[in-house]
Formats: sequence, structure tokens, C-alpha cells
Amino acid sequence: MPRTPLAVLLLLTACSSAGPAGPDASPGGTTSAPTPSATTSADPARSPRFDQALHDELVAMAERDQSGRTGGADPEGDAARTARLAELLTEHGWPTYDLVGEDGEDAAWVIAQHSDQDPALQRRALELLRPAVEARQASPGNLAYLEDRVAVGAGPPQRYGTQVGYGPDGALPATPLADDAAVDALRADAGLEPLAVYLAQMAEVCAAD
Repeated sequence: MPRTPLAVLLLLTACSSAGPAGPDASPGGTTSAPTPSATTSADPARSPRFDQALHDELVAMAERDQSGRTGGADPEGDAARTARLAELLTEHGWPTYDLVGEDGEDAAWVIAQHSDQDPALQRRALELLRPAVEARQASPGNLAYLEDRVAVGAGPPQRYGTQVGYGPDGALPATPLADDAAVDALRADAGLEPLAVYLAQMAEVCAAD
């Protein structure tokens, strides 16, 4: 069953007026919009492995990420968060539900998603995220968004159409889809809404931005 979107702030961090382009390393590029992610706070009682300090650190980092993308304070910036995420991945692997809760896992994804200045780190995060999703310890929607993010950054087609740009024709995928006919089935498997619904949401938000 699809999970509740992480936050309205993840709907959009920048709208492009030039039409589809590369991922939004800075305002004015494309955006990655909502992934089916949890809004529930972490519950230490559900796992003996739960790390409260790590959970709190990741959530605070993601909050600063979102603050900076919506005109608020962001004293550390993407580069510092990327460097810290690299350290955490080395120490813990992908932060799983058992380790940091659903909101902590979402927070790690937010940081990885916005680490465009370090494609190697994004690829590393993606490879660690895959087995976590297979073990039902991470969000399939987060995996879909990060997979598309890495693909758009490298140049290949994207599978899920999550990376979009906004231009005269509205919201469109930033790069061609790997399989137009299969995209909605792939999105459904990841807990995402149909592509047409998603693009309509993006067009509405971009038009209001």
C-alpha cells in the first residue's frame, strides 16, 4: 500500500522555466517530488537496534536541507551533509527502519537525493538502498526516486519519471523514459501514483511557484 508523502515541502524545491533539464543541484533545474514516505516518528520500542542519536541527527539534517530549499536557514549546506552521509554509510550501511525508523530512513534519502555534487556518493547510496528495500527495511518509493536521480545525472533514461522539468508545455520528465508503456506498472510497484497524476501535481505546484 502506498505510504503517506513525507512532507509537502518535498513536492517541489525548484521549478524550471526552461523546460526539462538535469537534476536540480541548485534552484532553476528540475525537481524530485514526493515519494511515498512516512510521517510517523520513530518508535525505539519496535527494534532493539534503534539508534536514537543517529535518527535525530538524520532528521535534523533533512530539516536543514528543506529549510535551505524554501528560503530558510541552512548553515551547513549540501556538501557538508553529503560528506556526513558518506561517513554514516561507511559506519552503518543504509539507515534502515530498524536502525532509525521510517522518518530517519526518509531523512537519509533526502540527503542522498540532494547530493548531486557527488555522483559517486549517490551511486553508493543507491546500491546500499536496494538490498534494504528488498529486506523491507527501506521505502521502495525512495529507491525509485534515487534511481531516477542517478540516471538523469549520468544521462541514461529514467525508469519512473520522477525527475521532471517545467516549461511552456507544463511538467514533463526531464529525460526520456526507459519504457513508456511500463512506467505506470513500475511506479505502482514502488508505491507511486500514475505518471499522469504526478505530472499534473507538479504542473500545479510549479505554476503556483
